[in-house]
Amino acid sequence: MIKGGKGGAKTQSGLVFESKVKLEDTIRALKGYEVRNGIVLRGGSEVARLFYKRGLYKNLLEPRGVDYSKLISKRLEPDSALLVGNTLYIIEIKFQEVGGSVDEKIQTCDFKRRQYEKLCQPLGLKVVYAYVLSEFFSSPGYEDVRNYIRAVGCHYFFKTIPLDFLGLDEGPIEAS
Repeated sequence: MIKGGKGGAKTQSGLVFESKVKLEDTIRALKGYEVRNGIVLRGGSEVARLFYKRGLYKNLLEPRGVDYSKLISKRLEPDSALLVGNTLYIIEIKFQEVGGSVDEKIQTCDFKRRQYEKLCQPLGLKVVYAYVLSEFFSSPGYEDVRNYIRAVGCHYFFKTIPLDFLGLDEGPIEAS
């Protein structure tokens, strides 16, 4: 939704925010890190792999013999997924300036995390589900939702993803 009450497919505020926190770009900007074809390198050694949207299926699940249709009824496409060791971090970017459909979307984290867990179970991967939220969601009106996100074992951050949270290093990855 955009200011003035109009929203839907033509809403651009979320897309702009998402491009500012594209994980690949923010990791590349860190000293000592590079990203080549979805492979995250630190000091020349592979430390993680990045996947976006359907790339999670094409580049991680399908090559390892996982057929999503046998595990879940509908494909989920993450904004970003980062595989570090045996942990797959699902990172969803949610930007909002006024109330709208994203309000309800951030309440689906438990369901989505469980779906990703079903997908990753055959590979023995642990799933961690996290949001990067705009400051809009820090208002008191979202306290119950923020508490729910944490209560169901999911995570949220405002414009920053700590590297140590991702199992990479200390310090944050910040959104512009």
